[in-house]
Amino acid sequence: MKRCQSITSKLWSVSAIALLLVVWQIVSSTGIVEKYLLPSPTDVIKAFIEDFNILMENSVVTLQEAIIGLFIGVAVGFIVAVIMDRFLYMYKAVYPLIILTQTIPTVAIAPLLVLWFGYDVAPKIILVVLTTFFPIAVGMLNGLKSVDKDYINLMRAMGASSHQIFIHVKLPMTMSPFFSALRISASYAVVGAVISEWLGGFAGLGVYMTRVRKAFAFDKMFAVIFLISIISLLLIKLVDLLQKMCMPWEPKEADK
Repeated sequence: MKRCQSITSKLWSVSAIALLLVVWQIVSSTGIVEKYLLPSPTDVIKAFIEDFNILMENSVVTLQEAIIGLFIGVAVGFIVAVIMDRFLYMYKAVYPLIILTQTIPTVAIAPLLVLWFGYDVAPKIILVVLTTFFPIAVGMLNGLKSVDKDYINLMRAMGASSHQIFIHVKLPMTMSPFFSALRISASYAVVGAVISEWLGGFAGLGVYMTRVRKAFAFDKMFAVIFLISIISLLLIKLVDLLQKMCMPWEPKEADK
């Protein structure tokens, strides 16, 4: 029964996407919207196939920047969250600064990073770090703060140290919000890398997008957008697999 419900749910999703593509094809082919403004799905597929090798070469560069920045952002966010949970004065001092960093638009920061660090890979990674560490820090902190106090008091009554309480109680109970935040950060990582490449670089999907935009090749623009979406979805799926490996006790989606 549950398997049937899962298949039905996926069928609805696939049907909705198929309907959207059909409407898009009709709108573009009939001239309701001019093709140079809205290329049809078939035109986008053709552009993707024609520039497949170029897209793959540039996607490797963008993916490297995204993954390196994501790893650093996750590490920084994790450490900052643990420190803010452990020391109240650090929470009061650092948390407002973390919130403040998110009020500054990413597009406004990128030119400064390029100015300070040049057109190499460094400003791209830094921007990805700034984009990805926030969901991890806030998600982890909320998870650590929401741990049942009775568990902590029980561990203290048994003579456990703060380190033991963190390892055996807080960390396992914070894994679920951590992976939820990691999904968000994984999707942000690719977008952050592409945005940083818009403003300067030698390779990457953002650089490729800038070139085809100046040539008014909007079919190729849409091809890049779809590729970015696919990469982001694959990273999110990878996070799901990692969560299943790290949290085997969690019920599967079909069992919920």
